[in-house]
Amino acid sequence: MADQLSANYWNERYLNVNTPWDIGSISTPLQNYFDGLADKELRILIPGAGKAHEAIYLHRQGFSNVYVCDWAASAFDLLKEEVPDFPEEHLLVGDFFDLQLPIDLVVEQTFFCAIDPSLRTKYVQKMHALLEDQGKLVGLLFANEFNRPGPPFGGTAAQYRQLFAPYFDIIKLDIAPDSIKPRLGNELFMLLQKR
Repeated sequence: MADQLSANYWNERYLNVNTPWDIGSISTPLQNYFDGLADKELRILIPGAGKAHEAIYLHRQGFSNVYVCDWAASAFDLLKEEVPDFPEEHLLVGDFFDLQLPIDLVVEQTFFCAIDPSLRTKYVQKMHALLEDQGKLVGLLFANEFNRPGPPFGGTAAQYRQLFAPYFDIIKLDIAPDSIKPRLGNELFMLLQKR
């Protein structure tokens, strides 16, 4: 499965507009979290950013150090169209696991559920390595497992706690009360701090 989820696989999905995970805007829980951030100089990374609705929102709110990473170069077409002054050097096309840059905040939005579950420990370790001391990982995760092959791949709060606890202090990992209606009760809001 990991071999099938390649750069070409994701690029084809964007080119064919086969992106059912894309809700067409920033998700409400993340918008509400971002609205509470005061430091506009935070170095923020959005891995597997896709159409990067979160990056568009952050940029328009004055956050100047937002980086997006995706295997699919075509995923950034919307971002470039909506925010023509988004820094070109902040568009990182390539493998998330190869990134080397210091980050204060990582935003998780449909990336964790898109990677093969065999890579989840590697994901957690890479997040820990990228984040500066006291850095945070914030985002949304599916609240249950799925009875069909992925992606997306689901999971449970208990599984996530066990996975992240060796590397992060779990500040919050609860059902998001402000999810969009189709996802209400089915996604967890996660806020973790690097240990």
